[in-house]
Amino acid sequence: MAAHNELGKQGEEAAVVFLKKEGYEILERNWVFQKAEIDIIAKKNDVLAIVEVKTRSNTEYGDPQNFVNQKKIKLLVKAVNEYVGTKNLDFNIRFDIIAVKNDATKLQVEHLENAFYHF
Repeated sequence: MAAHNELGKQGEEAAVVFLKKEGYEILERNWVFQKAEIDIIAKKNDVLAIVEVKTRSNTEYGDPQNFVNQKKIKLLVKAVNEYVGTKNLDFNIRFDIIAVKNDATKLQVEHLENAFYHF
């Protein structure tokens, strides 16, 4: 497996551990609909958090969250509409980003709630 794929998996695992510590229940990981993949679907109280995880080994070209573009947002919205409709769920939906930075000694996790809105 390529090193960047392994780093991505480590970042997603760190995100799951972080969310669980914060009281979230993980409902799905890597949920796919057509061309869209939702990294993590988590629930806390009446909120369904749709979480995009971005992991970077350095920030020379920008912070991890800067790599969530409009195309990705559009795909996430499409996928979450399918997920909520298929499961017949009634939650407040929030789009979050978990930015993971690898600083050579440990992974740093930053949780950005309401990272973007869809209209």
